[in-house]
Amino acid sequence: MSTDAVPTWEEVAHRYGRKIYNFAYRLTGNRDDALDLSQEVLLRVRKGLRSYRPGSFEGWLWRITRNAFIDETRRRKRRSTVPLPDDDRTPGDPAPPADEALEATRLGDDVQAALLGLPYDFREAVVLCDVVGLTYDEIAEVVGIPVGTVRSRIHRGRSMMRERLT
Repeated sequence: MSTDAVPTWEEVAHRYGRKIYNFAYRLTGNRDDALDLSQEVLLRVRKGLRSYRPGSFEGWLWRITRNAFIDETRRRKRRSTVPLPDDDRTPGDPAPPADEALEATRLGDDVQAALLGLPYDFREAVVLCDVVGLTYDEIAEVVGIPVGTVRSRIHRGRSMMRERLT
């Protein structure tokens, strides 16, 4: 995608949908929450494409994803939630084929637990770098912090994960 072209919503959903889900899953650690977050991000993208001005599209997209996660975290802190009993769940949209979903999200339970055990700032930096594949400069732009802080958070986050995994 050229930096001058504004993509359609369908192009964004097709090209970035899986990446958005993977990022959301690594942040939330829960398939349902990741699907909800991905849907929220795509809704925000749909609304935002009208006012988007060509530039760093991926930076814009990951900033939306990050902000949607933070907004949801704040919302959950304000209200208590009680899960529905298993026998009260109604079928929703069909899930992707199991082999595709597993392949796209499988890290290993111990690695995922270590990732979820990190403080949010460190988890976010590690996920954006190691799962999403952004450069340090891109992460700095998305999160709105200096590149040196990104490097520090990734280094410290990886160190904390190593400690948890040994």
